[in-house]
Amino acid sequence: MADIHSTAIIKPGAKLGKGVEIGPYSIIGENVEIGEGTKVGPHVLIEGWTKLGKNNQIFHGASIGLEPQDMKFKGEESYLFIGDNNTIRENATIHRGTEEGGGETWIGNDNLIMAYCHVAHDCQLGNHIIMSNATNLAGHVIVEDYAVLTGLTGIHQFVRIGKMAMVGAHSKVVKDVPPYVLVDGHPARVNGINVVGLRRNGVSPELRSEIKRAYKLLYRSNLNISQAIEKMDQELDASEEIEHFLRFLRNAQRGICR
Repeated sequence: MADIHSTAIIKPGAKLGKGVEIGPYSIIGENVEIGEGTKVGPHVLIEGWTKLGKNNQIFHGASIGLEPQDMKFKGEESYLFIGDNNTIRENATIHRGTEEGGGETWIGNDNLIMAYCHVAHDCQLGNHIIMSNATNLAGHVIVEDYAVLTGLTGIHQFVRIGKMAMVGAHSKVVKDVPPYVLVDGHPARVNGINVVGLRRNGVSPELRSEIKRAYKLLYRSNLNISQAIEKMDQELDASEEIEHFLRFLRNAQRGICR
């Protein structure tokens, strides 16, 4: 049985899993599905075609599954999918997708989205991501696993943030951030490798050394991106991480932070 506060409003059609908790004055829309063990705090609004997985925790004042802030949106059915074990802090806002973006916003598992963050329409977030306070993602942003976006950061629409990358506080990010690097500034510029993040996520010293070689070829060799990719293919030991780095560079649509 779900534990629903007497002041909460649960619309007919909403589906609540076993052990779900709904706090005072929260509103759950008719097309919402909430997985077992998820805790929804007070004054939370969850609406639209929104599906949350298991054991999420949503704090006071969060607004989830609202219509996208997109002038082209005409009220069509669109979706928000949130996985398991996520923490969504006070007054965060997360919007559904648009037809242009495939109609879906996705958030994976084990993410921490801190207070006053915004995840706009059609964003795609992986797993184990940290978004610090008041970080804002524009539409169609992709954030890969284990990325860290520190406070008061703005990410331009269609930008991609690579795996284990870190964005410094107060940054303005208008180009793609390759995996494993640290960027900072207004606009954001590359400041080196996210060594602390690599260590915390268990990347071996040998692999960190190869990532450092890849970084030097890309940023310290006076090669253009195509030339750097060719050099990496020729000189670096094959690994899943290096292959991911190369694949990210080949698919960069907005250019990369330099």
